Amino acid sequence: MQKNLLILISCITMLSMLVNSCGKKEAKPVSLNILSGQSFKNALEEIKDVYPQEKPNVIINSTYGSSGDNQEAIEQGAPVDVFITGSSKIMDDLQAKGFVLAATSKKFLSNKIVLIVSKDATDIFSFQDLNTSKVKKVVLSDPTSGTSGNYAVEVLRYFKILTPLKPKFVFTKSGADSVRLVETGKANAGIVFATDAILSNKVKIVAIAPENSHSPSIYNVAVLKSSKNIPEAKEFVQFLLNERASSVFVKYGFAISNNEQAN
Repeated sequence: MQKNLLILISCITMLSMLVNSCGKKEAKPVSLNILSGQSFKNALEEIKDVYPQEKPNVIINSTYGSSGDNQEAIEQGAPVDVFITGSSKIMDDLQAKGFVLAATSKKFLSNKIVLIVSKDATDIFSFQDLNTSKVKKVVLSDPTSGTSGNYAVEVLRYFKILTPLKPKFVFTKSGADSVRLVETGKANAGIVFATDAILSNKVKIVAIAPENSHSPSIYNVAVLKSSKNIPEAKEFVQFLLNERASSVFVKYGFAISNNEQAN
């Protein structure tokens, strides 16, 4: 999976370079490669449409993968300008290994962890209900590669039902995949980011995890040292922090966090 992600990013870069070569010499476009998690996809796709109004010469290319795959792609040399992740641990790790321009690292959004069931379900109302005979399968993203899965494990541990639920677990690569299993009835319930849940009209949120039940779900953004377009990448990060971008993020279920530089 990591190798495929690396190849995909490289192909997007080569295609953008080809397109750029056809542009006007006096306004040569600059391509920025943005790598992020799946839960950020819908918001970023809209940002890609909005940003050219601010910077007409900048082309935004986006690639999406699980947090673990994204980290490995960066460490293997993927041509990434800006990295966005819902895992502060991964961003800190990449910074410690020298991949991140520390001064550009920002914490800028937060998310909620929610319990979802199919739209027609009438017998599941809380996280505690997962530990009953009426629930056979609980879906969550793989905790080893999916950020929402890490938070889901923390939530279940908080409610003291993690161990008895383990035989019921079904793991996916992303929150979006988890939502689809609940939609199709292949799982009775799922634990996902709110931003994944609100995109489906076939599931409903029946419970929101208490804030103290899991680590803060904070999204981080940073420019990578390997970027060939550092000035433009920095400008894009600043755009993500302004009011226009914030309105897009709120639309897709994110909450605006304090825009503070990471330590």
